[in-house]
Amino acid sequence: MKDFSYITHSHPAYIESLYNDFVQNPESVEPEFRKFFEGFDFAMSNTNGHAVAGAVGGAAVDAGQLSKEFSVYSLIQAYRRKGHLIAKTNPIRERKDRGANLDIKYFGLAEADLNQSFIAGQFIGKPNATLQQIIDQLQKIYTGHVGVEYQYILKQKQAEWLEKEVEASLQQSLPLERKRRILEKLNQGVIFEKFLHTKYIGQKRFSLEGGETTIPALDAIIGTAAESGVQEVVIGMAHRGRLNVLANILGKTYEQIFSEFEGTAILDQTMGSGDVKYHLGFSSEVQTVSGKNVHLKLAPNPSHLEAVNPVVLGYSRAKGDVLYNSDFDKILPILIHGDASVAGQGIVYEILQMSNLKGYDTGGTIHFVINNQIGFTTDFDDARSSDYSTSIAATVQAPVLHVNGDDAEAVVKCVEIATRYRQEFNADIFIDMVCYRRHGHNEGDDPKFTQPHLYALIDKHANPREEYVQFLLKNGEADAQDLAKEMEKKFWSDLQERLDEVKQNPLPYNPQKPDQWWQSLRKATPSDFEQSPSTAVSEPVFKELFDGLMKIPSDFKPLRKVEKLLSDKVKLFETDQKVDWATGELLAYSSLLVEGKDVRMSGQDVKRGTFSHRHAVLYDENTNLGYNRLNHFREGQQGTFRIYNSLLSEYGVLGFEYGYAMANPNALVLWEAQFGDFANGAQIIIDQFIASAETKWQRMNGVVMLLPHGYEGQGPEHSSARLERFLQLCAELNMVITNITTSANLFHVLRRQLTWPFRKPLVNFSPKANLRLQATYSHVSQFTQGGFQEVIDDAFVQDASQVKKVLFCSGKVYYDLAERQLKDNRNDVAIIRVEQLYPLPTKQLDALYQKYNKATWFWVQEEPLNMGAASFLQMNLKSINYGIISRQPGAATATGYSKVHAQEQAEIVDTAFSI
Repeated sequence: MKDFSYITHSHPAYIESLYNDFVQNPESVEPEFRKFFEGFDFAMSNTNGHAVAGAVGGAAVDAGQLSKEFSVYSLIQAYRRKGHLIAKTNPIRERKDRGANLDIKYFGLAEADLNQSFIAGQFIGKPNATLQQIIDQLQKIYTGHVGVEYQYILKQKQAEWLEKEVEASLQQSLPLERKRRILEKLNQGVIFEKFLHTKYIGQKRFSLEGGETTIPALDAIIGTAAESGVQEVVIGMAHRGRLNVLANILGKTYEQIFSEFEGTAILDQTMGSGDVKYHLGFSSEVQTVSGKNVHLKLAPNPSHLEAVNPVVLGYSRAKGDVLYNSDFDKILPILIHGDASVAGQGIVYEILQMSNLKGYDTGGTIHFVINNQIGFTTDFDDARSSDYSTSIAATVQAPVLHVNGDDAEAVVKCVEIATRYRQEFNADIFIDMVCYRRHGHNEGDDPKFTQPHLYALIDKHANPREEYVQFLLKNGEADAQDLAKEMEKKFWSDLQERLDEVKQNPLPYNPQKPDQWWQSLRKATPSDFEQSPSTAVSEPVFKELFDGLMKIPSDFKPLRKVEKLLSDKVKLFETDQKVDWATGELLAYSSLLVEGKDVRMSGQDVKRGTFSHRHAVLYDENTNLGYNRLNHFREGQQGTFRIYNSLLSEYGVLGFEYGYAMANPNALVLWEAQFGDFANGAQIIIDQFIASAETKWQRMNGVVMLLPHGYEGQGPEHSSARLERFLQLCAELNMVITNITTSANLFHVLRRQLTWPFRKPLVNFSPKANLRLQATYSHVSQFTQGGFQEVIDDAFVQDASQVKKVLFCSGKVYYDLAERQLKDNRNDVAIIRVEQLYPLPTKQLDALYQKYNKATWFWVQEEPLNMGAASFLQMNLKSINYGIISRQPGAATATGYSKVHAQEQAEIVDTAFSI
């Protein structure tokens, strides 16, 4: 929608000229002009125009009249575009003047025109209304307690739908039963906060006080969504108001919540444990007012505010794929944001950019912003540069409904419009509920230290429930007034019951299919990691999968390079019975697929692979159509291989994949970093979810991270995936860290993820140059026998008693050492590979220590001494005496100079083999 002020100030002859162009060819004028002229023609054809210019239905059009009508139409459009800038959305203080310029003088109109009737009134549902009546209507809709921001939407159908909904819905009076429901939910929200404030004085609870209208808002979203076919709602939010949402939306009983306040909560899979009460998740089933059953899920989250967003979206995508056949009209993600965090946290931008991408689409997300105008102690003027905390919505053309949090009915109407919009267009939409925060950041904090004037206003301000009661008493009919008095009485009765700790009955919860899958698993024990289970496949299955991977449809024309690549793999298998790294990886996925499991993989360039090794999807050189090599083994009788090249995001994408794996334990879910070094962009997800969620929230997860790692002279940002950081996070069997050297071992470790009777995150430090190193290729027998090898002994050594030195290592450096061992024929040196660093295979290493009991042991690593596994081993491997050979300690992970790199690498190998 454009600004037409330059036209409304033009001479009437210019408008007349535009109209004549329209008469000759409607397509020759811009859509907004065409819309006006079409409406004007329709109106004029039913009236008697005064002949001057172009003919309309036998009548003629007066140029001055046409110009004035267009000025009024431009005024209407301006209110639609900019009315939100002056809408009364702030319940506490005056809005900033943001230069809306909606005075009639800006449109070539004057006070003398206020009593004149205009055909253009039809565009606001007021045909032939006076200018004053048109302005009154515009102000009622667009500058009241709701401000609608949608001028950037380019899809005309969506913009017109929203315009129609807003102009119709915001004027409608709600029936008595709807008013009763709103007041009931406001009562619940206020009661809860009053009770906690009375019973648990001074305890942190991050109350919703000032924003209690969130409760009827969420209730209305769920009810409206259920009416349009939604069966499940997944909610992500930070801690403010979380306890209130748990109690009054998800139906978690006061008794359960109180036990968490008192530190007596019982460990179970539903509530989680090991974290503060306002981080916990919950699941329930509720029945809406209309009798629809809806499954609700509130995801557990850390204090990292918006970090839960991609997790919720990944979870929703997985549930949609598993339970609803990818019909996302049946599952709705709701993300509840704070105004400071939605503006300040970059993850919000990442998830918005994901919203319409094939690999991450969830059918649209409702974003509900509890805008209390302050972040901890920071005023919004210091918290953002944009006009609104929600200005980021424009990046994906998501509309924003700004609404005054004290006007409960307006909030409910907005969220209902938003829910219908999401269901209609499967697109994101924001509700910016402007409210306030009654207390400081937490209940023990005094906000007057930093905002004395603001909190002087808040102290005198009635809560949203009281505001609504007063609204009903002043504006309601007699029955609405009776309702307000009745609910006022009930409020105090309910509050006393809560103070007396009357128990509630927990809502019933029937586990869904994925819940049942999770329930069939168990917790891991230390003995589970002493030796891996068998993950071999039979020879016939191996042959079926290998042949299927190498087969290309007859009508598909791959690049010549790809044809040669595949033929070389076939030749390697036929002549040497060996399988290269990439094929070993794809065979692992393929074997799970034919067992009925799904596999999902995403990351930057994963279809081809950053190092051009995977080629899971091939492209026809003539049509550019893709061919997924893994979805054609047993048509209709296998799992689905979903692989997506991601947007350039680590934080958002890894969070999404973690959420996907959280929903479905029977899918292998992988994220691959372009370079392992870039995983640090997702460190919050790694720290707060992957490494700690099972301990904090009793939530297992089997997500796999593939992190290319290895010192090859590519500089400090392309060498190290920071092995030491992951190992430092390891404790309580929380995840598995591997650094694998053979294609068969990679095959087995990936299959092991779904073979184990439990789930653990797997972080594998993948090779780069070694992807094509023949020494990493494995014989077919290693795929059809056995399982993952945590430790690989030295096959080169013939007599253990002759070994004087043992070099134990992990990953790529093994091949540098093995090359020297073979070149110098060093039978007195044994090289042991530690393929799994955590849980550390101590018993296997102890057995080898006894085998080579005459030798001196050294840990050899490429990384500087202060990095890699050295410090982890010194802390955890106490039964073996060993020295360390490594690069010198460094601040950067690696040198950027190739000659220096080569010299350092040579020194490591020379030192290892020196006597």
